[in-house]
Amino acid sequence: MMSVAYDFAHSPATEFMARPQRLLIDGRRVPASSGRTFKSLNPATGQVIATVAEGGEADVEIAVAAARRAFEGPWRTMRASERGQTLLRWADLLKRHSDEIIELESIDAGKPISATMRQDFPAAVDTLIYYAGWADKISGDVVPVRDDALTYTMREPVGVVAAIVPWNFPLMIGMWKLAPALACGCTIVMKPAELTSLSALRIAELALEAGLPAGVFNVVTGPGRVVGDALVNHPDVDKVTFTGSPGVGRGIMKGAASNFKRVSLELGGKSANVIFDDADLEAASKAAASGIFFNAGQVCSAGSRVLVQEKAYDEVVERLAARAKSLRIGDPLDRKTALGPVISEKQMKSILDYVDIGQKEGARLVTGGARIGERGYFISPTVFADVEHEMRVSQEEIFGPVVSVIKFKDEADALRIANGTAYSLAAGVWSRDVGKLQRFAKRARAGTVWMNTYGYTDVRLPWGGERDSGLGREHGTAALDNFTEPKAVWMNLAV
Repeated sequence: MMSVAYDFAHSPATEFMARPQRLLIDGRRVPASSGRTFKSLNPATGQVIATVAEGGEADVEIAVAAARRAFEGPWRTMRASERGQTLLRWADLLKRHSDEIIELESIDAGKPISATMRQDFPAAVDTLIYYAGWADKISGDVVPVRDDALTYTMREPVGVVAAIVPWNFPLMIGMWKLAPALACGCTIVMKPAELTSLSALRIAELALEAGLPAGVFNVVTGPGRVVGDALVNHPDVDKVTFTGSPGVGRGIMKGAASNFKRVSLELGGKSANVIFDDADLEAASKAAASGIFFNAGQVCSAGSRVLVQEKAYDEVVERLAARAKSLRIGDPLDRKTALGPVISEKQMKSILDYVDIGQKEGARLVTGGARIGERGYFISPTVFADVEHEMRVSQEEIFGPVVSVIKFKDEADALRIANGTAYSLAAGVWSRDVGKLQRFAKRARAGTVWMNTYGYTDVRLPWGGERDSGLGREHGTAALDNFTEPKAVWMNLAV
């Protein structure tokens, strides 16, 4: 592993981090009502990179009130085409500040800058442009019920939205929630993850510069147990959109029942990547390694269970281990880095605990499974072989660079194992037999199935799962349903 030593030169990103990071409410950067702050750490070094306002219930009250005023006023009454143009101006500003935002995201989240440049940032901008185009195309239908009436439907914005964003893809997943909600005419109070608050605050400043009216997009930073709970329980919040853990998701559903808020949840997975013995094993192994080690395994749809048919098992294990050993680990700002740190010391300890659990359960540690260095939160990419389906490392989401390789006999056995968890977010399948691919895709319990590839997403396709993977879908036209309410209109013509 290379050393990690940042030179905090005067780049726009480091200059931004040097500022006191206040809340953004009603178009202004303001301190928390309590005056409290917390420290944001660089996962690659453990060093403090910013001081961030610690919002509380009082700040949520102010932010929700601002969002309600903006919803009832300038944003909802603005022409839909003008809303779309405002979002496009915002997208242009993001592109103009791309170097700053990419560097900020890389430092704050410990994400390799090459991946942020290649995926996270372009996906965020693409999402914003896509939904900007939808702003003036959200329409209803004329429904011919009877001759003496004009009957039609309208789609109206749901209202004030609480967007609670995770730390693994703060910029990209944040935009998955922001862009469709704003295009539909909703207003937002966002709570970014406490560990990764910086990109949300910066893009919110650029949104104001693009012309979003004050109160349309508010950011309240702080702990989930305070800010998140206050948003979920607030009687004037109409909708909660959340990405995170199943445990927190269950709590959100309970809190949302107070005023029957609409809820959409994306809650993670334990996705199976199934490799039949007739597959292209080189391509499958390469994609399987990427599917678990990308973003240090901190991906909801990570292919953390690689299921391999018996004849190909040993070869795939060997190929996965070789790829794990070849990954360049280190400085996220080095464009050659493939694997950065995990997000925090707490997460690192949790992952290493699972490594111990796997070995105690009888899984064979082929490679990895240890902390690298004493500075930052780096873990060597880890491959477990001889994993039994019932083991905890097979059933529980580890959210780190740890893959369990599981042997199966035939199609029925592969489906039994693939579907045999509480999650149903995604799955992959590899074979040269088209019929086999189609049979698996039809029977797999997953919101997305990849055939002879793994991990791709696009804002134009629905994204989400069922069971412990969540409720509802993001992306595409499904996201428009999340942030609008249908209304039926009946006009009597016999007068």
